[in-house]
Amino acid sequence: MIQPPAMLGILGGGQLGAMFTVAAKTMGYRVTVLDPDSLAPAAAFADVHLCAKFDDASALLTLAQCAAVTTEFENVNADAMRQLAENTRVSPSGDCVAIAQDREQEKAWIHKAGLPTAPYCVIRSAEDIQECCADLLPGILKTATLGYDGKGQVRVDTLMELRTAFASLQGVRCVLEKMLDLRAEISVVVARLNHQQSACFPPSENQHENGILAYSVVPARLSETLQRQAKQLATRLADELDYVGVLAVEMFVVGDEAQLVVNEMAPRPHNSGHYTLAACASDQFQQQVRMMCGLPPATTDLLSPCCMANILGDVWPDKGEPNWLAVLEQPQTHLHLYGKKTARHGRKMGHFTVLADDADTAWQQAVLLHKKLAG
Repeated sequence: MIQPPAMLGILGGGQLGAMFTVAAKTMGYRVTVLDPDSLAPAAAFADVHLCAKFDDASALLTLAQCAAVTTEFENVNADAMRQLAENTRVSPSGDCVAIAQDREQEKAWIHKAGLPTAPYCVIRSAEDIQECCADLLPGILKTATLGYDGKGQVRVDTLMELRTAFASLQGVRCVLEKMLDLRAEISVVVARLNHQQSACFPPSENQHENGILAYSVVPARLSETLQRQAKQLATRLADELDYVGVLAVEMFVVGDEAQLVVNEMAPRPHNSGHYTLAACASDQFQQQVRMMCGLPPATTDLLSPCCMANILGDVWPDKGEPNWLAVLEQPQTHLHLYGKKTARHGRKMGHFTVLADDADTAWQQAVLLHKKLAG
């Protein structure tokens, strides 16, 4: 087990890296952040900021001197993580990150774990678009790599639309997924050290707007049986991967029978898990520190029903700041701003979490507060 005041390293210095750094520093560790952005949010909290590219040999050599290394995003160079693992503890592994980076591999591993996905096929060239694809329409065409927050995704209803969409994505390898009778979207954040030691946070019920997460409601407004099953599926996938670290597993609730279908995974803390900072006995970033240091997972009890709301750059007026008092005046609401210098359309600038007596009330209050911020 790695104890304070050891130096921990992280690839990426965005908001997830910043929240990891705060958690690690609070627990007594020191932190080195590798990020090419001189204004990376995590740099304000870290002991050392290596301002270099993620594959910079000198920076990686320095990072390898840390007691353990993790990542804040899945599009990091998996080979760099494998290289780091030759000299220090790395979690999650470069192999697990590589799987999460590629929808084709990801779905293969989900099936290997015995878990259901939406019907799909892989399209590598225009010649792969055959009549058999019609069985998957209407569907969503997704690039196999580098897609996030709705980017690299196109809804298609006909074979003609599919061909046009594939061409618009520059003909890169894609996955076509059949659209399902979607009733809800949920995610489970699991912290896993080994087969005997893992813990799941309560599933969050997620609502998206324009492909970007808008609200996460906890507890999810689903049966206890379904929530328990969601935790079991997430844990089974982590076990199949022999995963070490924090893993977020997104799922769909489908049809009248409320069947769970696994959508995708993220090898890191997740936007939908930010509610844990205000509403749980531990949070996902503390768990990230604990897993990389070989410590057992902390308890994940939900202390209060809540709703987390994302704050995007869209709410910034042309001049000045949003109406922060609308949130700060509420005693049951917790504001987190990420310290990003420039607000842009669709850019995640922060979030707030509303605590309430029940999930419905928390969600209703979060929606109202979000409108006041923008107003």
